[in-house]
Amino acid sequence: MYKHLIDAAHAARANAYAPYSKFSVGAALLSKSGQIFCGGNVENISLGLTICAERTCVVIALAKGQREFEAIAIVSDSAIPVVPCGACRQVLAEFSPNLHLISATLNGMTEEFELGILLPKPKQGILA
Repeated sequence: MYKHLIDAAHAARANAYAPYSKFSVGAALLSKSGQIFCGGNVENISLGLTICAERTCVVIALAKGQREFEAIAIVSDSAIPVVPCGACRQVLAEFSPNLHLISATLNGMTEEFELGILLPKPKQGILA
């Protein structure tokens, strides 16, 4: 069902900037309006300033006026599908706590998750 999203994430991975870890990740975020926003991880020599592929997608989508999302696909060169880090989970939950996640490896293994399972009690702001 989300093959097009996995394909978009795979293509986005080619633009990742990962000179330190050599672990390139691509992501594709599907908005409720049907638009897809793609991005890769962007590392920094100060690793704490690295931006994950998932957050790259969110920032691009927000810059384009999108605030509601349906699904995100993540593609990495790993033995098993990866899941978003805690920071990405919280950022994704800010906009779509029920987001559907599809994680794929380069060899075609996939797993699907609901964000609420990975982050059952997201921190909520005072405006929530």
